[in-house]
Amino acid sequence: MRATVVGSIHLDWTLRVPALPRPGDTVLAGSRTTSPGGKGANQAVTLRRLGAEVEMVGAVGSDEAGAELLANFDAVGVGRAHVRVVDGEPSGIAIVAVDATGDNGILVAPGASGGLAPADVAAAEPALRGADVVLLQLEVPLETVSAAVDAARAAGVPVVLNAAPARPLPDALLAALDVLVVNEREALALAGEGAADAESAAAALLARGAGAVVVTLGADGALVLDAAGRTAIPAHRVEVVDTTGAGDAFVAAIAAGVGAGRDVRDSALLASAAAALAVQRPGAQSAPTLAEAQAFLAARERTAG
Repeated sequence: MRATVVGSIHLDWTLRVPALPRPGDTVLAGSRTTSPGGKGANQAVTLRRLGAEVEMVGAVGSDEAGAELLANFDAVGVGRAHVRVVDGEPSGIAIVAVDATGDNGILVAPGASGGLAPADVAAAEPALRGADVVLLQLEVPLETVSAAVDAARAAGVPVVLNAAPARPLPDALLAALDVLVVNEREALALAGEGAADAESAAAALLARGAGAVVVTLGADGALVLDAAGRTAIPAHRVEVVDTTGAGDAFVAAIAAGVGAGRDVRDSALLASAAAALAVQRPGAQSAPTLAEAQAFLAARERTAG
């Protein structure tokens, strides 16, 4: 299965804190680490671990961080022929604060990722046309996302969009999506007035044209809505170390299922397992391999039986 990811590539600075800061607070961190991140890169790495051949379309700066981010793609086997190095521009960074419970708060300075342009998508069209699934997020300009969606649809390639961070989306873009993946806050923000909860928000987004809507609900699992109806996906109770990589692991596993031709519900079950394994490990690129996710699901099924 071949996947092309169009999105952000950042270097994460992770700070371990006793509690997330509130407005006006100063909090001393117990430790600081740096590691590769960015929603696009995280999801690309997860897809690779799940067995896909992956091409990344993105941008990094001409700095040490950029070199580190490119080296990470090489180490994990993600293709980077369509990752542009922007002279004179810093690579994107994210400041990630993780508290004692594993919850996090994130600030992003996009850097070079903020300059990813439709021209970059045009240059990567062979990778889009040759994919079994195209995966996108909203940490890069919306016009670039739209260009990638248009190119994928023209080639008949399924499109999965993780609409994070949330921003207004035109109906034409929603209607071009095979699967929209959002968390509860993002679903409510995208649906606008009239949506009181995750399910009503998902229904509103489905009515606007998305092929399927998947809403992640944290410890409450996930909700899948499509033309066939509603399915609740249970979460798995595990010891949480760091939630930073959970959402990206979930999204990438959905895309892996779509690319392999699986039903979105089956894909969501695998995604739930991938997220459960990811939260037990530190860092944004903490996703499991396909074998690990399948073994986790099999063990849970035996226990339930």
